[in-house]
Amino acid sequence: MPLFGSLLSKGLKIGNLKPQKKKTPFELQKKELQKLLAKAKHTQFGEHYNFQEILHQFGEKKSADFYNVWRKAVPVFNYNKIFDEWWHKSKAGEHDVTWPGRVKYFALSSGTSEAATKHIPMTVDMLKANKKTGVRQMMSLTLYDLPPSILGKGILMLGGSTQLSKIDTYYEGDLSGIQASKIPFWFQMFYKPGKRIAKERDWNHKLEEITKNAAKWDIAFIVGVPAWLQIMMERIIEHHRLKNIHEIWPNLSVFVHGGVSFEPYKKGFEKLLGKPITYIETYLASEGFIAYQAAPNKHAMKLCLHSGIFFEFIPFNDKNFNVDGDIIDIPETLMIDQVEEGVDYALLLSTCAGTWRYLIGDVIRFENKEDAEIIISGRTKHYLSLCGEHLSVDNMNKAIQ
Repeated sequence: MPLFGSLLSKGLKIGNLKPQKKKTPFELQKKELQKLLAKAKHTQFGEHYNFQEILHQFGEKKSADFYNVWRKAVPVFNYNKIFDEWWHKSKAGEHDVTWPGRVKYFALSSGTSEAATKHIPMTVDMLKANKKTGVRQMMSLTLYDLPPSILGKGILMLGGSTQLSKIDTYYEGDLSGIQASKIPFWFQMFYKPGKRIAKERDWNHKLEEITKNAAKWDIAFIVGVPAWLQIMMERIIEHHRLKNIHEIWPNLSVFVHGGVSFEPYKKGFEKLLGKPITYIETYLASEGFIAYQAAPNKHAMKLCLHSGIFFEFIPFNDKNFNVDGDIIDIPETLMIDQVEEGVDYALLLSTCAGTWRYLIGDVIRFENKEDAEIIISGRTKHYLSLCGEHLSVDNMNKAIQ
């Protein structure tokens, strides 16, 4: 498919050259919240919190009056609160609870002290928004120094099973499995390990199948959680008696990673390579596609400001969180124009999956406010207090490098 790769490369470059009127992060986010409220105003949640009245506050383009009304009207939710009050109804098959229609999918998220396993609603609108953001990320590949030929090669996406579990009125499974089960037809010619292996629920058997078939594929991109990909590559190298992974996949050029920080894995990962590759970080959570690395030689990721998510930021300090990392009842919340670079913030999300002012537990830090570029600095529950100071996951990662 070299010709296809060349044509795709030209198409991406043309797409990136389209002139676009640049809006400020504030303008993008104001419009995003307005769209979310308008879509959900007739849901149970929207009527309970009077979304119609909040929408009346969206006046002048630069006015922020709407935000003061919004944050006074709707409380902050953690998982237990929003599930017990609202999402359990969606899980029971009720329509129009926090988002129009019935929730067909629930992404299973790893448990915390709040719940053993979290069930995060995944609506059709959120699946579409994630695909839209994925296309934007693909467009950004033109900024990287990549040979056009690799765009026609295989893309190996290693994740959860696409064989979802049917539970009463909905399906549940790992986010990566739900996403992979919805891969568009045109993408299937590149997608590996393919439908049959992707359905496999037994992790070891899935790795065995990938290992046996690895020599048949010409892989240029690998996508997944660092630990999973590292285990897979180690098995392939051992099984085929290779010195490195490039002996079987010479065109491997890009690793798109997310889920956890890559830094603790990087040295071990690079020992499995025969030549340098490009690393692209993504921030795709069960709650939505939050950010991605949009340009080479940048450590930070760009927030997805017009993809079905409205962001709010809570300064991560002892005024808003107790020593256990639990949020107070009425914390200080900020919009994107109010944040400062270099300060840690806990994330609140309102999304097209019916998530409203939801504390996802991640802590981020702005590297570039104007371009809305962030890094993940930790979790609200994973900070260690040493002599009264907070030690973040970001600092711990740097310490072990």
